[in-house]
Amino acid sequence: MHKIILMNLKFILIQLNEINFDIVDKYLLNSKNNKFLNLKFLRNNFKFFETYSEDKYENLEPWIQWVSVNLGKDFNRHKIFRLGDIINHPEEEQIFEKIESRGFKVGAISPMNSENRLKNPAYFIPDPWTNSSSDESKFSKKISLMLKQTVNDNAKGGISFYSFLTILEIIFKTLDYKKTFILMKLIFSSTLKPWKKSLVLDYLIHLIHIYLFNKCKPNFSSVFFNAGAHIQHHYLHNSKYINNLNKNPSWYVSPSHDPIEDMLEIYDIIIGDYLKLDKSEIKFCISTGLRQVPYRDKIFYYRLKDHSMFLKKIGIKFKKVLPRMSRDFEIIFDNNSDLNNSKKILENIFSNKNNFRIFNEIDKRRNSLFVTLTYSNEIKKDEYLNINNDLKLNFFNEVTFVAIKNGMHDTKGYVFSSPNTFSYIPKDRIHVSRLHEMILKTF
Repeated sequence: MHKIILMNLKFILIQLNEINFDIVDKYLLNSKNNKFLNLKFLRNNFKFFETYSEDKYENLEPWIQWVSVNLGKDFNRHKIFRLGDIINHPEEEQIFEKIESRGFKVGAISPMNSENRLKNPAYFIPDPWTNSSSDESKFSKKISLMLKQTVNDNAKGGISFYSFLTILEIIFKTLDYKKTFILMKLIFSSTLKPWKKSLVLDYLIHLIHIYLFNKCKPNFSSVFFNAGAHIQHHYLHNSKYINNLNKNPSWYVSPSHDPIEDMLEIYDIIIGDYLKLDKSEIKFCISTGLRQVPYRDKIFYYRLKDHSMFLKKIGIKFKKVLPRMSRDFEIIFDNNSDLNNSKKILENIFSNKNNFRIFNEIDKRRNSLFVTLTYSNEIKKDEYLNINNDLKLNFFNEVTFVAIKNGMHDTKGYVFSSPNTFSYIPKDRIHVSRLHEMILKTF
């Protein structure tokens, strides 16, 4: 009997990446009665506890913390520092394989820094930055390609024809009058409010997850939402409840707009859809991993427009280049000679305005360089790059403006669980990696 009950178990892990619920609470407290009803229900009826993660700021990254959750180890034990690097650690058993090995069906949509190592996934669609395969279905493969293209080309605002067709297919498969209307409304409003583009993607991920969860009926399903993290990073200063900092410049976002409130409106709808599922049969865990707090300095984020073209212009010989999140990219080489020569070139690229280095973080690996475009001043049209003192490139033409940094990572995280989910709720704050054992105990 116990085994039958377990095989009917349904557990959904919702990863609301980096959301600061101390700020969310201010919106809930001051909103009218008919607004944010689902988030208010979450706050008032779900079990709650806090997490913490790493001590050093450089180790506070979502692609580190979610690996900690997936492996049940803190950073000092797993040592996985870069986004996408889980593929270099095949010896590490993730929570997905552990649950599958116990005889349960497992599905995952966009789990950050996770590799598909499932033998028979209900579904698996990797995050857009990790070089992992999806499950074998044509639909999942199309979605995976669409996510990679739209996310990595987001700064340029581009969407390929193939990605457009995939989005149409998603709409067709998940067709529902109310949900489709919300998606269409989001898409149209994103033309005037560009931060909503990330919410369009999160809502698509949500539609895909609900569709696949109902179709495949996995015992454990994980879904990752990143729009909130993106919006906080770039627009947190425009929150109506952050008054001690200067707002963003009006050319960047109108003072009358509050992207944080826009984000919460969509997340309230998404949470509402999960609350409508049969709560007597489904266990819910909602986690943020870590959170963001307001950043006080003005830092500009830029991304290379065309990574391959830029590397060719500056004389770098490479096998391939893999764009990562925001300013990061990884260059793969055929031999050590090309790798070492390229490192010297990248180390000697400076702005003619202030003589600052452009790539201040270059991580040398066995056959690759992991590079971050660290230059953080506003780039003007007449600014140039000096490359090894013998080549000049117009800096403005080589990059795309991403954002002004508003939010910075903080160790605190939040966990909400439905009343029937965990056998115990920690009284004190726990390390985020301990979520791993708490989830496993339910299986």
